[in-house]
Amino acid sequence: MLSLLDSVKPFINKFKGIRISTRPDYIDDEILSVLKSYGVTTIELGAQSTDDNVLSANKRGHSKDDIIKACKLIKSYSFNLGLQMMTGLYKADFQSDLKTAVDFIALKPDCVRIYPTITMKDTELAVFYQTGEYVPYTLHESVDLCSKLLLMFEENNIDVIRVGLHYSDTLIDGSISDNYHPAFKELCENKIFLDKIFKNINNIASKDIIVTVNPSSVSKLIGQNKSNINALSDMGYNVTIKKDNNLGKYDIDIKDKR
Repeated sequence: MLSLLDSVKPFINKFKGIRISTRPDYIDDEILSVLKSYGVTTIELGAQSTDDNVLSANKRGHSKDDIIKACKLIKSYSFNLGLQMMTGLYKADFQSDLKTAVDFIALKPDCVRIYPTITMKDTELAVFYQTGEYVPYTLHESVDLCSKLLLMFEENNIDVIRVGLHYSDTLIDGSISDNYHPAFKELCENKIFLDKIFKNINNIASKDIIVTVNPSSVSKLIGQNKSNINALSDMGYNVTIKKDNNLGKYDIDIKDKR
């Protein structure tokens, strides 16, 4: 840790700060004092889940209490706090993952990352997968869940700085479950808009509708390969898209075109 921080120290005045990631059970006063002295500004914790049964089954080596204590200690030193969660772990389900998000929100982090579990070859998890003891979320299930988590964090003013894993050849070649997508966040944002349309569309009698969104969200509304527009078209809806800078990132307004 010190060798890495020492290598950065000569350049500390050339950028805003240092962001690090570590385990919840590695946080104590001594570590935080050192990090503070080196100009570290943000500490992310690989919390993954707040369900002790899930943490134990996946041999994470820390507990929910460790996460809570670490978060409180980090905040007491005035660091920015980031939390990383991993959905679809061994022994997890939608309810435990949703509860993790609720627990994260209560801890009031400045940012979160959401990483769906990908099963890799030559791991213990791969053995559980091959024997049927572990059944990963399908891509559809993962998108459905993570779209809800993304919206939960956004509605609580918590910045979601990553959803899904970066593309790599190792990831593609080494994974054995068919639930990875390189544009995972985009799929989740597409789902947010489609769900919002479905929730409000029953209030409109006409099949000709106007959907207004923030200009930055037009592509998310349309969906990857026009998936959302095509889904609505299959249901008989003719959609006209309008833009409004006053709407939030995930806000929509639906009106009858007539």
